[in-house]
Amino acid sequence: MLHPLKKMAEEFHRGTRRGITSVCSAHPVVIAAALEFARDRDRLALIEATCNQVNQDGGYTGMTPEDFRRFVFDIADEVGFAREKIVLGGDHLGPNPWKNEPAEIAMRKAEDMIAAFARAGFSKLHLDTSMGCMGEPAALPDNTTADRAARLAAVAEKSCGEAKPVYVIGTEVPVPGGALEALDHMQITAADSVATTFDVHKRAFRASGLEEAFERVIALVVQPGIEFGHDGVIQYQPEKAAELTAALSNLPGLLYEAHSTDYQHGENLSELVSSGFAILKVGPWLTFALREALYALDDIADILDGHLPRSGLMQTMEEIMVADPIYWGKYYEGPQTFQFIQRHFSFSDRIRYYWPTEKAREAVAVLEQRLSGKRIPATLLSQYLPRLEADALLAGGATDGRSIAKLAIKQVLGLYDSACGAE
Repeated sequence: MLHPLKKMAEEFHRGTRRGITSVCSAHPVVIAAALEFARDRDRLALIEATCNQVNQDGGYTGMTPEDFRRFVFDIADEVGFAREKIVLGGDHLGPNPWKNEPAEIAMRKAEDMIAAFARAGFSKLHLDTSMGCMGEPAALPDNTTADRAARLAAVAEKSCGEAKPVYVIGTEVPVPGGALEALDHMQITAADSVATTFDVHKRAFRASGLEEAFERVIALVVQPGIEFGHDGVIQYQPEKAAELTAALSNLPGLLYEAHSTDYQHGENLSELVSSGFAILKVGPWLTFALREALYALDDIADILDGHLPRSGLMQTMEEIMVADPIYWGKYYEGPQTFQFIQRHFSFSDRIRYYWPTEKAREAVAVLEQRLSGKRIPATLLSQYLPRLEADALLAGGATDGRSIAKLAIKQVLGLYDSACGAE
């Protein structure tokens, strides 16, 4: 049976310009919102995990690929979404988690990781071997990258079941989670680099006897000139990526995969799909929307209790992050006030790494309990969640905290769904 993403890629070149949203998150509320959204609109749900989130050692979520699969499927069962309509993807699969080790050791660990993803039924695998390991340059030559990608693909082919995976390749991969530097320029992938990337990977796969697997390459990751940082976003300008867009016509059956699409305007997301960037990856924007909703609901709960907002949830998250700066300390530099603002409100949303902590989960559970059984007046929704007021009322007046938080996430997903042009 033809993989749905392979089918989409082939149809794209026949003139059916549709795309798909790739939800890159491990937050249970985000996953639930995404699956409910797909259920209500009768869509496929593409859910992806990165090599740092999920791997054979547990990643920062503590989940192996099999654990993540079970995690997503359990949520699907809870919300009444068919498991067979879920496509699981593995993102940035390569030596990145172990890049501070010698290359051969890191690659062996990457092989173990991709084998675990393939065995767990992840059917969309992004082969990302572009980074250097100990003693190597930060960016590797194309031939080395392609040889290592083929090496990982060979392991995936042996480890998967009867249903063979599709692959995404590409050496120009944006920084996961947003840029660290000022957004004063952005280098768009050159059109001739696309052809080089494709050809060098094709040769590497052929040399490894993986011609049939290479036929299942569906997309290349390239840089279309978009990015977001702490407090800025570079919006898509299709005229600047015109040559890159045109290059796709020479690669029948392939799409571009667009990373860092978070915070793009709706019309720009549509332009990306029309330009061939049909796989739109989104992650931080979804947990950013969740955090906005939770902070607003915390203030609303205070008002419903009859006193001024005390921002207790924000205080709790501040304590958690200051006590353990591992996920933000090297990213948010500058004056203390700047760091404080970025910890909570940065587009890069590094606060997302802290929601799984026990103290944060308890704080959110307390918030949900405080709102349980209480009607939230439309006037408060208008004050604290003005973009969601109409949606909340149209959703049948759902006023429990979790439902409203999901509405915030679904509003973002709606922009992507409209851009993807799904029927």
